[in-house]
Amino acid sequence: MLKFALFCLPILLFGASDPYQMGKNLYFSKGCSGCHGISAGGINQYPPLAYRRKPFLMSKLKNYRAKKGDTQQAQMMIPFAMGLSDKEIDSITTFLSEFHENKSNYQPDMSTRGDGGS
Repeated sequence: MLKFALFCLPILLFGASDPYQMGKNLYFSKGCSGCHGISAGGINQYPPLAYRRKPFLMSKLKNYRAKKGDTQQAQMMIPFAMGLSDKEIDSITTFLSEFHENKSNYQPDMSTRGDGGS
């Protein structure tokens, strides 16, 4: 039993996936970059997400997961958020709020107003 515990301890301490990297992987695998851009700077009417406050992003994703969207554009997010777990939402919002991918190339889409309705 002691050997098993000693074997599992490093996995528990260091084997847990980095939330930033997990969020980055989810952002691209779930198709977020298709609308919000590869630098999360927004595209056309889709809002920029990089550098947004984590509580704001978490609130939005949890509302979408609960099938709450007050605009047509917000309702488009519901199918994307419905299958997300709390851990996945935490990871995606960590990635977006702490965004440090190619920061020198980051250019938010300035044509959107407000948060784009989503």
